[in-house]
Amino acid sequence: MAHVRERSLSPELSSDSLLKRLKTTHSPSTSTVDHRLRFYPGLFGPENVQQLHQAYAGSEPFKYAIVEKLFQDDLLRNVKDECMKELSFTEKETDIYKVNQTGDLASLSYLSEAQLALFPNLLALRDALYSSEFRKFIQAVTGCGPLSGTKQDMSVNSYTQGCHLLNHDDVIGTRRASYILYMPLPYGQEWQQKWGGALELYPVQTGADGIPEPEAAPCKAIPPSWNQFIFFEVQPGKSFHSVEEVVVGGDGRERLSISGWFHVAQEGEEGYQADQAVPELKSSREQLTSSSTTFVAYPDLESLYPDGPLRREYISYLSKFLNPVYLQTRTMKALMARFVVESSIELHHFLSASLVSKLEPDLRSADQADGLDGETRQGRIPLHTAGVSGAWSARGPPHKWRYCTLQKTTEPLRESDTILRQLQDEVFPSDAFRAWLSIMTKLVPLSYAVEARRFRPGLDYTLATSEGDESRLDVVLGLTPQVEVEVEENETQSNGKSKADEKDEEDEKPHGWQSGEWGGWECYMAPHDEDDDPAVYRSGSSKNHQVNNTSGDDDDDDDSTLLTIQPSFNRLLLVLRDEGVMRFVKYVSAAAAGSRWDICAEFNVGMVQDDEEDS
Repeated sequence: MAHVRERSLSPELSSDSLLKRLKTTHSPSTSTVDHRLRFYPGLFGPENVQQLHQAYAGSEPFKYAIVEKLFQDDLLRNVKDECMKELSFTEKETDIYKVNQTGDLASLSYLSEAQLALFPNLLALRDALYSSEFRKFIQAVTGCGPLSGTKQDMSVNSYTQGCHLLNHDDVIGTRRASYILYMPLPYGQEWQQKWGGALELYPVQTGADGIPEPEAAPCKAIPPSWNQFIFFEVQPGKSFHSVEEVVVGGDGRERLSISGWFHVAQEGEEGYQADQAVPELKSSREQLTSSSTTFVAYPDLESLYPDGPLRREYISYLSKFLNPVYLQTRTMKALMARFVVESSIELHHFLSASLVSKLEPDLRSADQADGLDGETRQGRIPLHTAGVSGAWSARGPPHKWRYCTLQKTTEPLRESDTILRQLQDEVFPSDAFRAWLSIMTKLVPLSYAVEARRFRPGLDYTLATSEGDESRLDVVLGLTPQVEVEVEENETQSNGKSKADEKDEEDEKPHGWQSGEWGGWECYMAPHDEDDDPAVYRSGSSKNHQVNNTSGDDDDDDDSTLLTIQPSFNRLLLVLRDEGVMRFVKYVSAAAAGSRWDICAEFNVGMVQDDEEDS
């Protein structure tokens, strides 16, 4: 089972509690070093500052500034060498990011002299960034107000193949300004936009609740460039951004950077204010507390009998769509008994064979037609308009989720669209399916929300949300075509084994969607304390789908991961999700062979009381 850690909306800087306490009281160097000499010539010139300020004020979709050359090139090259030679990177993965990251560079001050001697250039760069001269430069360009030199908050991040950071606004605690300094590798080779890794900036629109939210697609993408420095004031409801997935690697190419935040002036510093104004708008992190699903109530709430057999007319209707084995009374009772104990169950080969024979090939054809299949893209990130045509439209806001949904249209539909619409609009909301669910779960569905979803590779995901005050029954029909490994049985390898024998051995290893490397898995996380956010797990090549593992084989970190389900085809997942349990669909990597498809339904449910409880 996956390992669990705390999570913040941007890759969190890891350091132990002692160093965190020290960091807030760390005193800036009192040496007489002229930090200006570290920076690129002309940076602090009044004319340059004024030009940057004007560009910042007029920038869109929110205010940001770009310094094309920040430091002296020799210094930055030496910093790059120290980072790659002396620093240790840890792979971190959550619902919102995957990145290789060092510890907090503020903690370098507490190393021994021998250890400090390994990082002379990195220390010089860090002290220059948080020097009084550079903080005043940031203030002059942005008008953001006094910044702290004592509360330093930065790390080195390496985005290798598959790494990404999804949409967020950076609003946490006392952060005032965000920044990133690029050192893409290899040195001297210009980073190409098709390699991914661009900083994406999002325009804002007013949501249905009147709160500003990012649009589904970014309007600007800035690829990394050596010694380029990008910074902006952190603003709730405005500073929405993301980092595009890096799609190259293994050959020395990686998106290396130093990123962090300037915080507001701390107590004892010039410009400190004891009573900081509370932002009028919630941060993207605070907006993830609930999913705000809109439900449709069933008109008749009294006609269900979970302990009784399924009515003949319901069996007749459902047999047009479902595998007949799941309509047998004995099978249903056995599965219900298991669900009552485990609160989740997977039903394989759920749809009828006749329906599947039409659906699967047409879903593959849809990806090919939209340029979303692996052969067409060759691992590249598609345009945000890919797959958004005909009956499909992109659903946001991307600081919560982004995927395509099936809409009503007068245009001709693909055969797969017709089947998905029928499942979405007729079968799942039907009285027959409701009665079947009631018998299968011993619950009474009171209202429902159903949608067909398409998660495009390189673009789509949902972030972790929860319902704090009620339980839900999740019903998800996985419809993602799987990748088959084809070999010629008669071909023989140089080691004497036939390819068929090697295929049998390879079949024992997860591949494709089942390996976890393409993302798209559905994950459930345990409730958490108010100050903690557990939607973090350690990355691994395989994300297991175990429920409440009590074997003792895993680390204690695993306690928060309740259930992880890989994308599948023709498999129905039933999960009773308790209040507070978090749920998300992991970002689908550009490396995936195609889209992740499903029919996703949520039901508000009532519990069935036994006669003994009534008496």
